[in-house]
Amino acid sequence: MSESRSGPDPVVPDDVELLDLDEDGYGFDDDAEEGDVRELDVAAFDHGDRRPPADDDEARTLLLDGVIDLEGRLMDASNVTCIGAIRTDTLAGECVYKPVAGERPLWDFPDGTLAGREIGAYLVSEALGWRVVPPTVLRDGPFGTGMVQLWKNADPEVDLTEFVRRDDPGLRRMAVFDAVVNNADRKGGHIIPMADGHVYGVDHGICFSHEPKLRTLLWRWAGQPLTEEALAALEALTGDLLGDLGEQLHQHLTRREVRRTQQRVADLLRTGRHPQPSGDWPALPWPPF
Repeated sequence: MSESRSGPDPVVPDDVELLDLDEDGYGFDDDAEEGDVRELDVAAFDHGDRRPPADDDEARTLLLDGVIDLEGRLMDASNVTCIGAIRTDTLAGECVYKPVAGERPLWDFPDGTLAGREIGAYLVSEALGWRVVPPTVLRDGPFGTGMVQLWKNADPEVDLTEFVRRDDPGLRRMAVFDAVVNNADRKGGHIIPMADGHVYGVDHGICFSHEPKLRTLLWRWAGQPLTEEALAALEALTGDLLGDLGEQLHQHLTRREVRRTQQRVADLLRTGRHPQPSGDWPALPWPPF
């Protein structure tokens, strides 16, 4: 994927000090000795008597109404990506915040915003009923309107390089989801296996192109029959895309992108199989992790 130009970085207010983080969550302290790093431990945020959300409904309430206190910025991310705490009077958690002002326009995704595409991916995830994408909202934040998503801590005991090769039901659902949204960047680091066995996916800013651009590590099931569960979910999604879900997606995507999403679902149901690499687009993301 090529970028046409760099978008503007948001101006950090004088009262906001962000720790610069690499993609693994390690921060570089300007006052430390050269080469010194420290890890951002999001679990160590002091939330007082507030509790974490008990379910996705409470998570959305927290994301929409909570006050965001930014802690750091992922410096290896292509677009401005901040991490911080988010709190209401009773709820608290950690979040990822991607302001629209920090996006870099891409020649092959010229319409809408990357934040809007992240919201679109969340809406499709919810419609499928698989909770592939963590709770995600579009709201105003410290640097203006942006995507705010509940932070999920992956199980540290899971080896991602081994995990992505498993015949795991959560990964298989994710492979179907990626085919629906035409995910052009399913890297290993965008897969979050949880300690309870659930698998989340993140970073969906370059989905929904009207051109075939599926690029993923999850080709294990290529050409294999879809599960009965997947077929039922896709059947239901067909109706949703013609109704309320379609109208919601039109707020973030072009009409052609929504039509192509409908067509991808129809193609999956027609073939009854997982897609295979087309040969017209790199099949694997780079770097893969």
